[in-house]
Amino acid sequence: MNKAFDVIDVRAGIEAENDRYAALVREFTRKEGVFLINLMASPGAGKTSVLLRIIDALSGEFRIGVMEADMDADVDARRVSERGAEAVQLHTGSSCHMDAKMTLRGLEALKKPLPEIIILENVGNLVCPAEFDVGADKRLMILSVPEGDDKPLKYPLMFTVSDWMLVNKIDTAPIFDFDLVRCEKNVRALNPGMEIFPVSAKTGEGMDAFIKRLRDTAAAALTDKGRRP
Repeated sequence: MNKAFDVIDVRAGIEAENDRYAALVREFTRKEGVFLINLMASPGAGKTSVLLRIIDALSGEFRIGVMEADMDADVDARRVSERGAEAVQLHTGSSCHMDAKMTLRGLEALKKPLPEIIILENVGNLVCPAEFDVGADKRLMILSVPEGDDKPLKYPLMFTVSDWMLVNKIDTAPIFDFDLVRCEKNVRALNPGMEIFPVSAKTGEGMDAFIKRLRDTAAAALTDKGRRP
């Protein structure tokens, strides 16, 4: 049967444009000697609390910058700025995620010389942010215990594309009947190479192991990019 209309795949064009800007972001961070992290999680999972832990632990060794993406508010940007990190607020309006073009604009808005480690705190969402490569060196996601150990089954893409996962609020696992072993099994089925760190941003439990991994990875990347000897 002949169709009386054309079918146009507009998403293919959007993805191609985003991939082009993601390549520009990588070129930019390589030239400027920046280690860029895309931090993704649901609202309330603890992104900002984790950020503050990172800033407190590493600000004596690295200059840290944060790009705070929100649909409207600037509360989190104020918090990280007061903690000593360089911050820029990115308002996404009705968009539920950051794309590579927005990320490049945010990087260009930071003062030069740029911070050595820049963390993009993406819009709170487990779906849309996972679909857009922003050109980051590492994708870090947070799953909080109250969300449940079955989240990898419900939102598989986020767990598939991320490099590191923090299981935050691990101190509340008994309250929410959260099974860490089951959660890890669900994640490994999607992403065998995922590095998983059970942590509590509130108490500090488990954060030392993740901070060490971040420190070592960032130092190696900055050496490769010529920022550090």
